[in-house]
Amino acid sequence: MENDHIKIVTKNRKAWHDYSISEEVEAGMVLLGTEVKSLRDGRANLKDAYGRIDNGELYLHQMNISAYPFAYYDNHDPDRPRKLLLHKSELKRMEAKVREKGFSIIPLKVYFKRGKAKVTIGLARGKRKYDKRHAIKEREMKREIERANKKDF
Repeated sequence: MENDHIKIVTKNRKAWHDYSISEEVEAGMVLLGTEVKSLRDGRANLKDAYGRIDNGELYLHQMNISAYPFAYYDNHDPDRPRKLLLHKSELKRMEAKVREKGFSIIPLKVYFKRGKAKVTIGLARGKRKYDKRHAIKEREMKREIERANKKDF
């Protein structure tokens, strides 16, 4: 649907630098009320977050959603593991890739889509130092080519 209203809460920019992402999947999140309110305020951090499959279910670990400041009592634990909702076929496919090929499950961004909290997770393989340097060189070369093309006009 083209007119889906999407409000991005946070992105994991470091993931694109440290990993080569081969596939992206959208998943729902099981959240508490105070977590949803904190997310709406943009109080989330995906740094060092990762996904792990436990007992046939996918959980997001190390994702920090700050405590909601206006909750009188019964606030959530900011670093608790959060269950992600995927179709069984997607989950099995991801589990097979993680087991066999050495992929990791990394959250890329958290957003609201039609009022529901969603997370885009990626199947990622870690980059080595020389891969990172190569990517930076390519990016700088593209920028210089674009600058040269702009000067011509």
